[in-house]
Amino acid sequence: MLARMLAKLVLKSRQVKKIVNHEVKLFPAIACRNRLSTSRLVDANEDVPRFAGCRSKFTNKLQFIEPDLKEGIPVYRVMNRSGKVQDQSEDPQLSQEIVTKMYKDMTLLNSMDQILYDSQRQGRISFYMTSYGEEGAQIGSAAALNPQDLIFGQYREAGVFLWRGFTLDEVMDQCYGTEDDKGKGKQMPVHFGSPQLHFVTISSPLATQMPQAAGAAYAYKRAKNGLCVCCYFGEGAASEGDAHAAFNFAATLKCPVIFICRNNGFAISTPTADQYKGDGVASRGEGYGMNTIRVDGNDIFAMYNATRAARELCVNEGRPVLIEAMTYRVGDHSTSDDSTVYRLKDEVKAIAAEDNPIHRLRLYMEDKGWWSQKQEDEWRLESRKKIIQAFSKAERKKKPNPEELFLDVYKELPKHLADQMTSMKDHVNRYREHYPVDNFKSF
Repeated sequence: MLARMLAKLVLKSRQVKKIVNHEVKLFPAIACRNRLSTSRLVDANEDVPRFAGCRSKFTNKLQFIEPDLKEGIPVYRVMNRSGKVQDQSEDPQLSQEIVTKMYKDMTLLNSMDQILYDSQRQGRISFYMTSYGEEGAQIGSAAALNPQDLIFGQYREAGVFLWRGFTLDEVMDQCYGTEDDKGKGKQMPVHFGSPQLHFVTISSPLATQMPQAAGAAYAYKRAKNGLCVCCYFGEGAASEGDAHAAFNFAATLKCPVIFICRNNGFAISTPTADQYKGDGVASRGEGYGMNTIRVDGNDIFAMYNATRAARELCVNEGRPVLIEAMTYRVGDHSTSDDSTVYRLKDEVKAIAAEDNPIHRLRLYMEDKGWWSQKQEDEWRLESRKKIIQAFSKAERKKKPNPEELFLDVYKELPKHLADQMTSMKDHVNRYREHYPVDNFKSF
């Protein structure tokens, strides 16, 4: 049996060799192109480099590429800082209803950040991360995606969740770790996730989501489902090895994935000047063979247009795209950070006042006659009331059953974890007066 199989393989190998040799004789240029894996048709008699993986000509001039002498990648924008569209052909012409939802989601996120940041400072929750200054990059990109597209986030994408329909109750349940939290209180606050909204649960380690996104996009490509994957990350995460692996896999396998880099100027306390030497993160896209664009991340329409066009490339042409959203992190990195240690308060205030994505969109809406001070006052009051209601409701809820600590890792609970669960329960029941057992569900 084995001998017959080997004989068939040898025969097939000889047949393939004959076909290849025949191809070389008849089509030397095509054979050269296939062998060298280049996209340029090479004539066998042409004196050009025949090295795999490059598209070059010979030169007799010794010259280094000097990146500091090259012009920087331009920043695409639609509106200026006064909310005026610079080129009417670039206006996405979104309806009043859509633009109003964009504005309301941005301002809702902003108010929610203020309340939950204060909540952490008061000891009500353990941790929080704000999105101050980055609301436009989140909402603009989210609005351009298909609701079925899969999203991998980093940790500053709460606005994307809100756009897709994540409720304030769900936000508060997750941040407070209540019995209604879909993650059962096992994640840090702001580490959201929602299978229903096609958003993979966020994890803290930087850039781990990036190769996962490339892999998921490859699966989507094979499934031919007409969808794409969108992966958010920061410029600090782009320094991780996982980022480079993700870019390379996505490019070589032609995966339908949009990589959106939120370049907000700081990787926690590390400024971009100490993070990289080249022209931002966008300059890496070309090196990996990806379509790339740099966008004004504070311009919600620019983010919308760029993401929509990127999605078309992904779905229709099977190409990955890198979008670098240039913005500024107005708030601290997290509640564990004090940014005044490494930057000036006056710098932050000046940039926030000069280039605010929320204010820019409001000016556009007012110019259209779609928004007024009266509507602003009413919405701010209404949105704050909704946040406080969800906040108060979550505070009154119980925490999940402590038995959940031992579940959801194995399909069947192994003996060593079952023994630990029993030991924990015996201990707490013995010393109940020392534990807030009434704050937990069904203990």
